[in-house]
Amino acid sequence: MAKSDNPRNRRSSQQSGRNPKKSFRKPQGNQTRKTAASKKSNPNEIRLNRYIANAGICSRREADTYIAAGNVSVNGKVITEMGYKVKPSDEVRFDGRKLNPEKKEYILLNKPKNFITTTNDEKGRRTVMELVSSASKNRLLPVGRLDRNTTGLLLFTNDGDLTKKLTHPTHGVRKIYHVHLDKSLALTDLRKIEAGLDLEDGSVQVDDVSYIQGAPKREVGVQIHSGRNRIVRRIFEHLGYNVTKLDRVIFAGLTKKDLPRGHWRHLTEQEVVNLKMIK
Repeated sequence: MAKSDNPRNRRSSQQSGRNPKKSFRKPQGNQTRKTAASKKSNPNEIRLNRYIANAGICSRREADTYIAAGNVSVNGKVITEMGYKVKPSDEVRFDGRKLNPEKKEYILLNKPKNFITTTNDEKGRRTVMELVSSASKNRLLPVGRLDRNTTGLLLFTNDGDLTKKLTHPTHGVRKIYHVHLDKSLALTDLRKIEAGLDLEDGSVQVDDVSYIQGAPKREVGVQIHSGRNRIVRRIFEHLGYNVTKLDRVIFAGLTKKDLPRGHWRHLTEQEVVNLKMIK
């Protein structure tokens, strides 16, 4: 029998002809990338700074500072790593106090007079927090502020990202005030307000100003996006007028419709969507 006719030799020859790459398959590189990508896109994990902001402690940027300083621990371990992610089941503590994941809530108040916009007052004055104390078990904070004697719309939420958006002047959030003056506003002064004024702390530009249709010329509507302290009152005081009544009637598209003075309500889902769509 010839050597090539030996069945053993034929099997040996067939084996030797196999492609070694098929015999020893290497793991595909994209499998590793897919695994890493799936970890990064875990929808149940969020950044630690966002978790802290959602709890109403501070903004994300401020949270980064506290994290770097060692004020935050996760599951008993102090975390100083930027970008660290946590799961809902993790125990997060800020200065030793346990934080709880909170459902985002949005409360709209029609603020009456004689309440100050602060979480507490060392002088014992009444605050807006009293008016919304029954609205939620979560810690809700006011978005911006209204003076003690200013009435109208004030939003409360534990959504730190939305608060930052609504209070930053670059987003141009629309605020409209119904202003009552101690005397009729001269047309020349209305034109000055339209053109912009220079106050002691810098120039101010309103988005719109007009007389209230069907009302005395002592009543004026002002649209403005500046959040500077007492800005509407100061505009008219600069021109020699006293504001006798100031009411915020529109805030970021929200109105006082069906919301009596001193009462609050939850925002609808559509209203929340509209707020988040503000650029």
